[in-house]
Amino acid sequence: MKYEYKVVIVKKPKNVEKVMNEYAKQGWRVISNAYWSSWTNRMVLTLERELTNIEN
Repeated sequence: MKYEYKVVIVKKPKNVEKVMNEYAKQGWRVISNAYWSSWTNRMVLTLERELTNIEN
């Protein structure tokens, strides 16, 4: 199996669940998350999904 990855930065932490559910509908799953809080609050999500129809 082969996978693709995506890093998403959510600017408003209260929207994290909504963003995760939107990506889940597209086949993505969260494999990592980090909360950044320096000057602004951000949630960084790393997503993964299996590639389909891959040419070998």
